[in-house]
Amino acid sequence: MASDLAVPLPGSVLCEDVAVVVLNWNGAAWLRRFLPSVLACSDGARIIVADNASTDDSIVLLQQEFPQVRIIQFSSNLGFCEGYNAAFEALRTPQPASISISPESETEFHYYVLLNSDVEVTPGWLRPQRDLLEQRPAVAACQPKIRQYSDDPAQRKLFEYAGAGGGYLDRFGYPFCRGRLFDTLETDEGQYDDPRPVAWATGACFMIRAKDWHALNGFEPTFFAHMEEIDLCWRLWNAGREVWYYGGSVVYHVGGGTLHKSNPRKTYLNFRNGLALLYKNTAASELTGVLLTRLLLDWVAALRFLLQGAVPDAQAILRAHWHFYRNRSYWQQQRRVYPARLLASQRPAVYQGSLVWAYFAQGKRKFSELEAT
Repeated sequence: MASDLAVPLPGSVLCEDVAVVVLNWNGAAWLRRFLPSVLACSDGARIIVADNASTDDSIVLLQQEFPQVRIIQFSSNLGFCEGYNAAFEALRTPQPASISISPESETEFHYYVLLNSDVEVTPGWLRPQRDLLEQRPAVAACQPKIRQYSDDPAQRKLFEYAGAGGGYLDRFGYPFCRGRLFDTLETDEGQYDDPRPVAWATGACFMIRAKDWHALNGFEPTFFAHMEEIDLCWRLWNAGREVWYYGGSVVYHVGGGTLHKSNPRKTYLNFRNGLALLYKNTAASELTGVLLTRLLLDWVAALRFLLQGAVPDAQAILRAHWHFYRNRSYWQQQRRVYPARLLASQRPAVYQGSLVWAYFAQGKRKFSELEAT
């Protein structure tokens, strides 16, 4: 698919119309470690930290050690979704007293970058993504290659769980990546360097046009965290926009820096939001079959957790199902607001089979072993 795609060339224009926004909550240690690379390698972009009412010394750290960073302060922890929604809204409109911005700026941003606080960027990470969007007006968002952050050089060659070589989905809404199937990570040997359309770009690091973000009202606020970027990207595809991956740009992600992947709270959010994701975005003719199959697979996952002794995770899945069902009227409303238009066969980067079956029953561990589109 990607062999005939034009590779963006390094641009000569600085990224002064790009706002790189790091959402922070009690992440002073991550800011101290990773902000220097962001400041040094971002080609003139404006670096902004949106703080979710941290109780550590994050604000003092920023004021004393990184005075060139613009700070947006929220009076309460808004979570990942609402935090970014409020941050980007603060960049274009006057804000209430509950949101503090310093220093003020008159810059009009054409592009936003969402960047986790536990990400190390590299020289040349930002401009190629901006070039791709500049050269391809149909592309609304893109992500770089995501490798695993580590002090061990061998570990740094592994793709990282959150985004790897671009996000894919199977027919039943299970996310995976080029370079990562469930918990199995591949070594980056350049096999996924080609730029191409993907189903979703990782929330750990992706660029999006400001006009597309605001046209779709950003992240689904009730998700709080997890799967929100997949929902947004699916809505972009349904709206006739495109999402891409660009492997010539590389960043390193710690992963689990704020909430470890084995945390039952994360299990709950992933399974609840996964059902909402399907319900909101699946084409009407496919919805019933896809949703029923997904519910069954989730029950199998809960049973597997029980057999492994991970009772809190199994209980989290049950809570997720109950809360999804309890709020079905809200999801029905959202489905009407953002109508699903594309069948699974019409969306790029959708594996038409079951990832669960391929991985656990057939033993497939690499992306190349799937019959992905």
